[in-house]
Parts: sequence; structure tokens; C-alpha cells
Amino acid sequence: MGLIETASANSIWRGMDYYEARKVISWEKTGTFAYDGIVSGSERNKYTVHIETNHPRRSTCNCPFADGRRVVCKHMIALYFTAEPKAAESFLKQVEEWEVEEQEREKQHYEELRKYVNQLSKAELRERLYDALVELEKRDNYWR
Repeated sequence: MGLIETASANSIWRGMDYYEARKVISWEKTGTFAYDGIVSGSERNKYTVHIETNHPRRSTCNCPFADGRRVVCKHMIALYFTAEPKAAESFLKQVEEWEVEEQEREKQHYEELRKYVNQLSKAELRERLYDALVELEKRDNYWR
């Protein structure tokens, strides 16, 4: 597993924001799969970041979120995308493909739902509608 697979969605997207905002002040390749860098954080803080792309849990950052923990933070992702911009492009392309697939799944779901509703008798349709309305009211605490 790499940095992207290890990081939370929030860290990835915030890291992408930092990458696009060019918050990586400096960086250098320190090994075959390792990079060190300085990343500008919030409130003018500067964080020292070390990433190992082949062993993400060995990556470190002295930000409050990651310091002393084995997690991938936004500063690590920003450094990774800066050092390997093709990884950022690949990530965005995968997201775009997933979104297209998700739209297709949603479209298919609603088509199946329509088929289901069309096969119901009038009495069944009334009963299902009543049940759905009761559930909506319960969920929204309508009577409270």
C-alpha cells in the first residue's frame, strides 16, 4: 500500500489543496523511495516532512496531526504530489473515472427502481407509498 491508500480522504484532499497552492517550500529526493521537505502550514507554520513511498507508515511530519503517530497527513501528501506530479494526475484521473462509474451506477439504480414501481399494482403502490411516508415522518421527527 502506498501513501494514497494509507491516507484518509480528508488528508488526501487537503494535501491536494496544499499541492495546488504550492505550499511545499523545498524538497529533495533522499532515497529511491524517499523524500524530505518543508511544507508551509496554517498560521505561517513550517513543517518538516519525510515520506517513504514504499513504506508509508515510516513517513513522518512534525505537524500536530501526525507528530509521533503513524498516519499520513496533508503535508505528506502535498510533498508526495510535488515530488511526483504524475501521481497527482493519476489520482485525479482515478477520481474522475470513479465519478463517471458512480453516475452510471446511480442511473442504473433509478432505472431498476422505476421498473419495480411500474410492476406494482395500484393497491401495492398505495401501501408502499404510505409506508414510505410514515418512515419519512419518523426519520424527520415530524410529530415531535
